[in-house]
Amino acid sequence: MQRTRVGFAAGVLALMLAAGGTAAGLGANAAVAEPRHSGRDGGSIKNVIYLVGDGMGRTHVTAGRERFYGADGKLTMETLPSQGYVSTYAVQKNSGQPGEADFVPNLVTDSASAATAWASGVKTYNAALGVDAKGAVTPTLMEMAKQAKYLTGNVSTAEITDATPAGQMSHALARGCQGPVYSAASCQDTSITGTPLPTDDVRVVPIADQIARNGTADVILGGGLSRFDAADEQALKDQGYQVLGSPTTQTVATRADLTSASGSKVFGLFNRGNLTIEKAKQDNPQSVQAEEPTLPEMTSKAISLLDVKKKPGRGFYLQVEGALIDKRSHANDAAQTLEEIKAFDDAVKVALDFAKKDKHTLVIVTADHECAGFNIIEKGTFTNAEAATPPGNVDSGNPANNSTPSRATSSTLDPERSSGIVNGSGSTDATNFAPATFRTPDDAEGVSDGSPEASLWLTYLSGNHTGADVPIYAYGRGAEQLDGSIDNTDLFGVMADAMRLN
Repeated sequence: MQRTRVGFAAGVLALMLAAGGTAAGLGANAAVAEPRHSGRDGGSIKNVIYLVGDGMGRTHVTAGRERFYGADGKLTMETLPSQGYVSTYAVQKNSGQPGEADFVPNLVTDSASAATAWASGVKTYNAALGVDAKGAVTPTLMEMAKQAKYLTGNVSTAEITDATPAGQMSHALARGCQGPVYSAASCQDTSITGTPLPTDDVRVVPIADQIARNGTADVILGGGLSRFDAADEQALKDQGYQVLGSPTTQTVATRADLTSASGSKVFGLFNRGNLTIEKAKQDNPQSVQAEEPTLPEMTSKAISLLDVKKKPGRGFYLQVEGALIDKRSHANDAAQTLEEIKAFDDAVKVALDFAKKDKHTLVIVTADHECAGFNIIEKGTFTNAEAATPPGNVDSGNPANNSTPSRATSSTLDPERSSGIVNGSGSTDATNFAPATFRTPDDAEGVSDGSPEASLWLTYLSGNHTGADVPIYAYGRGAEQLDGSIDNTDLFGVMADAMRLN
């Protein structure tokens, strides 16, 4: 059904949160949760650019490096001076925070709980946005930055209502409550609230409604036009946004629209759904989708629009998401995944180049979680998924090393599960579990993708997220706080301190 619009004014939610209030209908036991944070004052930092490679694990980075720059090369993100790893676990519904008696972890996060962790500094359950695990609204870093007179931006290659961008601009019990058409089941969660909430409670207001009315981000660029309608467009214009394209007519914005944009507030969505993957645009350069701006182009434009050298303000906070790394990893499509890693890294270069010239910008590059157990395997070998049986589990030299179940013979290739390289000889077999192979700059001339001679052999463990720690890279004053191992909730404190929001 279609929602009756809730006409809350721009900034009301953020003002309420800053004052320590609660959202409509939260109830006596649902006070705004206090974020946990740590870190030191960022000193001369005026801007923070936070780049998220959705689903990007350490192997994604390694594969991207080897594919495009060779074994001895580096992606731009790998050149940043501070480097470490981030733990990403979530918590179960109605759980407390780490260290509390009722804390119950969920070892594999989704994008929503991960986005809430860095945006609000609290652990929450999978699918939750801007609320803690017990349903209390948590203020977001972008809301806090906006209230402190920073300019703000949110860029994604996904629908802008998707979990990662929405985690900074909305509060929802369920990430699927995006709009404009919705069902009560997609927005309500009585396992958290006990009874259904009134429809004007922010936690069950569709995410598109919230984004179009709360003014949290000054610059919004990405996909998802179908989530917005005529009422949303009017609400945006009433707040002074330059709307590229039109939600009313479902006319997507174009690269040319982006190039000419000059307003202090800009809203531009370039596809009705997620943006088009880079490989498809490369393979079809004459297509309409090839006219969509790239992630580096959107990042460059967002920085230009937000740069306080041109506009009044304390500085800016910009979040940039390379969302399709995750979405193509779910699909186990290595060729498309690699191109999305490259596009994301090119956006990192845009941010880093700006930071080096500006000298007052903190750049942080990380991921929300790893997706699909991406792996680089030895050239010419095969995976367990292709095998007739698992590897042998008998050590004839020392029987104490045997375990249960005991397997006397080693695995062999099952021709029904592997008919050749999935982007090569076996590309017509939908049931094929074989690796995909790619040439690298180190390969001899004439070696091609999809051939056994290509040196980069890539495979996947599953079609879902994993619980692996993810890499983090940083540049700028305060970046040293991200050396070593941290938790994703610690990112809130590092960024808040850099912008002096604590």
